[in-house]
Amino acid sequence: MSAVIAESDTPLCARCDAVCCRLTVVVQPEDRMPPHLTTFTESGLEVMARDEEGWCVAVDGARMHCSIYDSRPEVCRRFVMSGPYCQDVRADHGDRTSRRVPLRLY
Repeated sequence: MSAVIAESDTPLCARCDAVCCRLTVVVQPEDRMPPHLTTFTESGLEVMARDEEGWCVAVDGARMHCSIYDSRPEVCRRFVMSGPYCQDVRADHGDRTSRRVPLRLY
């Protein structure tokens, strides 16, 4: 017996609201992010900066894709599309995101 998953049930970035691009991304020294893309929290952690709508500043809003995909932080590289954490984040945010445009990864 084979399990068939409906396309609409399978989270893919092409059909996602890119909720992961609204999470706090802690930058590690080995990530070597340009300073204009980062900020510091009150507790002193270096994180990816966000725009006024809460999106990571590395997201190109006009084309809805990560503008630094090839050099993105390690934590972004470890984020598994459709993995348990992705599923939890998507469920938690539900319909709260303001943009309904798919994110394209290049």
